[in-house]
Formats: sequence, structure tokens, C-alpha cells
Amino acid sequence: MARRLPSDPPVIAGFTPVHVLGSGGFADVFLYEQDMPRRQVAVKVLLDEVVDDRVRQMFQAEANLMARLSTHPSILTVFQASIAADGRPYLVMELCSSSLSERYRREPVPVSEVLAIGIRIGAALETAHREGVLHRDVKPSNILRTAYGNPVLSDFGIAATIGSADPDEPVGMSIPWSAPEVLGDESRGTIQSEVYSLAATVYSLLAGRSPFEVRGGKNGAADLMDRIERGGVRPTGRADVPPSLERLLATAMSRKVSLRPATVIEFVRGLQQVEAELGIPQTAADVAVEAWAVTTPSTDGDRTVVRELQAPSRVGARRRNRRSLQGGSDVGVQSVGTVHRTGSATRVRRRSRSTLLWAGSAGVVVVAALAVVTVLLVTRIGTGSIPAVTDVRAAATADSVSFSWQDPGLRSGDTYVISSDGVSSQQTGTTFVVSGESGAEECITVAVNRDGKTGAASAEQCGTIGGAG
Repeated sequence: MARRLPSDPPVIAGFTPVHVLGSGGFADVFLYEQDMPRRQVAVKVLLDEVVDDRVRQMFQAEANLMARLSTHPSILTVFQASIAADGRPYLVMELCSSSLSERYRREPVPVSEVLAIGIRIGAALETAHREGVLHRDVKPSNILRTAYGNPVLSDFGIAATIGSADPDEPVGMSIPWSAPEVLGDESRGTIQSEVYSLAATVYSLLAGRSPFEVRGGKNGAADLMDRIERGGVRPTGRADVPPSLERLLATAMSRKVSLRPATVIEFVRGLQQVEAELGIPQTAADVAVEAWAVTTPSTDGDRTVVRELQAPSRVGARRRNRRSLQGGSDVGVQSVGTVHRTGSATRVRRRSRSTLLWAGSAGVVVVAALAVVTVLLVTRIGTGSIPAVTDVRAAATADSVSFSWQDPGLRSGDTYVISSDGVSSQQTGTTFVVSGESGAEECITVAVNRDGKTGAASAEQCGTIGGAG
């Protein structure tokens, strides 16, 4: 089928069209020169033949959403949105280079770079989820590069509010990176289907192909859907991809939703753990802080009041109920897969109380504020601030050893790092099961990972399969 010709660029006051950048099914993207301030921008313009009242509403929703989220360093910045003189809605956006889809098939992307991209885009997704928004089309072509080479997530065009998608409205999807429950019309999209799509995107950047694509084989839509719905992704085939990363991707792309990480930030922590394993400098996960400080005017001379404000509630942070296993345990969420893992830790979200600081002069306030920040930073990065697991127990059965421990006080986003036979994995559950042959001795240590930093490990606990724990 021949590709259509791009539409004519609309007349937009204060902007001069240069040339077309790309065309899609519903919109064209043009390079424009903005008059003031002088800069080049990308302008996304809807096609005239698809514009109706409903499409205008969707486009306005996308513009508002992008404006709200684009302060995030890994989400494409939107400068302006309006309707051109010819009636076509448009978005004025940050100009970026080509998407990652034009690179990963052409050349191998270094593992360190892929990990950094996955963490940054994962942090962007987590931010959207905490705003109650699903992207619903995460894939390599929707990850662009800024002028400084940083990856940014673009195109929230089919985004939906978490839990409120219209069940009668058709959902656009990109088959190679869509979760099986979405392809099978079992779900309109969830946080865990976004985890799947992000993992599939990371897999593609590593493998040079989409997860269920067969080189030299049949890769039509029906072929891919059949393979995806059957599940069981194969390894990337790269010798420089560590086993822990292969397991993380396989778990995040599990056919069973309950086996995937419950949130994107848990998947991101898994990627950070792989960075630590490889000795790579850790990539920061930029997610909005719980609270932030602002200055407010005071009627009492030059006194400055510093207040700590709570961030908006996070719609997308709720966990799904897990199905029960024998013995009353619940299925836990794993960030890195092992043989078997069960159990889920009870995590309590702690919010600090509002703090009121004041001083008699601006200089004193600055000193006081710096002192408070210093104390907070020392507390945050000190190893003593990360709780330690001290009570690992082992219980053996005929074909496995089940290790369990008490929650030492995990916070939202924390994970347990399980080290066994030189291999590390992550999970949020308080039980770790290793299966094997009778007589085999299995040993583990458990530590807590918080904000990408791993605390002190527990004493090693061992158990013999088929023997006494």
C-alpha cells in the first residue's frame, strides 16, 4: 500500500513552516521556525479528514496531559496547543531527533545505554501512573532523543485515565509490544500491561528485534499475536546481557499478570540492580518527590516560613489483590525472576509531618535550610537509613527449600535483593522458594534496596532440599 502524501502545513501566527518531519495515520509532524523566542520546534497537526468534535476533544485532552507531564525530564515538552485557521488542531513541541526504532535494528545498542533508557523512560511512566494516566502505546518509536541525547517519552495520543477507559471504545495498539491480555481484549490496559510494554521495549533495544519476532520467519500481525498470547519469551541472544537482566525481562513479560512487577518503579529498581551488578554508574529514577518546600510571604517583618507540602495523591499506586497459595500465602511481585517465589510484604507508606521553620532574617533562613537539607541528605544516603533483614528462616520439602523473613520496614518502592549462588534477583515478597533435586543445598542472603542503594545483607541461611530446614 502506497504511503499518503503529507498534508500542507497550516498557517500559525508567529511560526514559519520549514519542511515535513513525518506522517502518521492521524497526524503529520512539521518542522517550524518560531519567531519569538527564535527556535526550531516540531508541530504535530491532525489531518483534516479525521477531525470531528470527538477527535478535537481527544486532542485537547492529549495537549493538557502532555503539558501537565512534560515538566518531567524524560517526557517530551509541549510549548503550545491551539487550533489553526483552517480548523486543524496542533501541538507545538520540543524538537527531537529520530526515534530509537531507527537505531536498534541497525546496530547493537550497548547494554549500559539500554539500562539507562529503560530507567529514565520507566521513571516517566511511573510519574504518569502516579497522575492516574496510562500511556498505552509504549514502544521504541515513541522514545525520542533530545538535542542533548536524552531519551524522552512521546505520543500520549491514546492515553487513558487508569481504571476509566471506555469499554466500548476501540483501543489503538502496537502489536509487537502489547501485553497478551490487551491483545486478547481481556483488558483495556493496566499498570502491569505498561510494565510488559516497557520490558518489551527494553528487550527490543537489546535484541535488535521485537520479543516475539522470528528472523526469517513469518512475522505478520496474526503470527505475532499468536506467539505473544502463548507467552514464553526467548533470551535476547546477546552474550553481554547478564542472566539477571534476561530473568527480569522474562518476568516482566510473563503471560500471567500476577507474576509481573506490580508497578513500573519496581521494574526500574530491577534495572538499577543490574547496573549495580555490572558495576555501571547508577542511573537516577526521576520520580516526583513526596513533598517539596515553598516560601510564602509573612506579615511578621522579614520572617520567611518554609512549609512542606504533600504531593498529589497517586491514583495508580494501588496494588491488585493476589491469588492465594497453599498455606494462606499470597503471590508476591517479583522484579527479577527466579525458580519460584511466593509471599508479599506488607508495606506501610510513611509521610513526614509538616515542618515549620522560621528565622529572623533571610540569611539565617538560608543557613537553617541548608542545615536541614544536609541532615536529610545524610540520613537518606547513610546505610543506617536502609533497614536490614535479620531473621531469614529455611523450610525444606521434598523438591524445594522455602526461605522466609519478617518485613523490616519497607517503604513504597523498596525491594528485597536476594543473592543465591552468586546471582542476585529482586522481589517485594517475604518468601523465596528454590526448587531442585533432593540433597542439593541452597543458600541465600537478603538485603533491602532503597532508591537504588542496597543496604547490609543478612547472614547467609542455607537449607537442603528433601532434608530438615
